Amino acid sequence: MKGKWAQGITPRNFVWVLKDRLAVCERPGGYGQNHRRVRRQEEIIWIREQGFTHVVSLIAAAHNLHNYEELGVPWLHRPQGPHDDPVAFQQSLYTELRQLLADGEKLLLHQEEVGDRVCGLVAGYLLWAGLVPYGPQAISVTERLTGRQLGPLGRELVAMADELRDPAAE
Repeated sequence: MKGKWAQGITPRNFVWVLKDRLAVCERPGGYGQNHRRVRRQEEIIWIREQGFTHVVSLIAAAHNLHNYEELGVPWLHRPQGPHDDPVAFQQSLYTELRQLLADGEKLLLHQEEVGDRVCGLVAGYLLWAGLVPYGPQAISVTERLTGRQLGPLGRELVAMADELRDPAAE
């Protein structure tokens, strides 16, 4: 058994969306002026020690992705560019997440913070994948899990997910 420090520390705002399969958190190490290199390293160690098979970064910039590699944590970078079609982005992300989860992956999804965008994408995924039947239920479940209320952006992402619903999941 490893010592306490060798196990790392839990990333801030870490929440399981699908127990032992899909989780969200804020960017390891924090973001903006609160970002700390040592904390980032400790949180990535924790991610590795928990057996996550991929970290999926939704952050626009590729900053610090090499740190995952250095600590032996596979990662995927899936930013949404300012000129990307939001519907196509959402469809592509959901399709990839479904395949990774079907392949037995254990995923950690993050953006700078666990805010409206990442929560809306998660709620949308729950709806799109048929894990919850209705948009309002997806919103409610996500709000309870994260302890955050979805604002207009998050609710818009859920509405788009409803339009994209996978007929195979129903």
